[in-house]
Amino acid sequence: MTPDTADTTDTADTTDTSGAAVSAETVETDAGTARVTWHPAVRRARLVLAVSHGAGGGIEARDLKALAAVLPAHGVTVALVEQPWRVAGKKIAPAPKTLDTGWRGVWPALTKPGLPVISGGRSAGARVACRTAAELGAHAVLALSFPLHPPGRPERSRADELLGTGVPTLVVQGGNDPFGRPGEFPGYGRGRARGDGARTVTGDGWAYELVEVDHGDHGFAVPKRADLTQEETVTVITDAVVRWTGTLG
Repeated sequence: MTPDTADTTDTADTTDTSGAAVSAETVETDAGTARVTWHPAVRRARLVLAVSHGAGGGIEARDLKALAAVLPAHGVTVALVEQPWRVAGKKIAPAPKTLDTGWRGVWPALTKPGLPVISGGRSAGARVACRTAAELGAHAVLALSFPLHPPGRPERSRADELLGTGVPTLVVQGGNDPFGRPGEFPGYGRGRARGDGARTVTGDGWAYELVEVDHGDHGFAVPKRADLTQEETVTVITDAVVRWTGTLG
């Protein structure tokens, strides 16, 4: 099945903790059945933010849940995407090529509202968003906890995926992420720091923004000794994404 002919089926309509309508649909892809949970914009929507999970978790991750709760009030519809392997109840993610196939298959459903789509994800989902952004015509890319390299293996860099998106890209990275601390990212030390906590990094034909989450690990968990509480840390993430999406039109 090609992305142009992907089948979608509405499966449920519920409400979130704020009382806003939430709907879920299944999408048939060449990698299996995926699921999209829609958190519609409260006011007139101007963007869709589609975000998927990592290889070790699902859409219940603290950053994904927070974005779905906060962004709709700012004119952004959030679509939380569960890859087919998660929908099937499997514990181990498939190869990157299969993850890309699942994301391509979901894309037509994400574009149905007729709005620009930000392609996003956390960890492995961020890699998928980066790798496929150009071919799918993504409006921008949001990379949460981008796994720049395997822990302890900085020589196995995945920087080429991040630098090859070809669209505006925001990275939100924990300061203590073993998969890549902010200072390890290409050109970070030469980047231009802004007053809102973001750093703009540019190179030969590429550019991205990076927001550091102090003390955060790969899941943005922070130790008790940190200057910020866990709740305040999540707010850093949502504030950064709200600010960035506001610049995208």
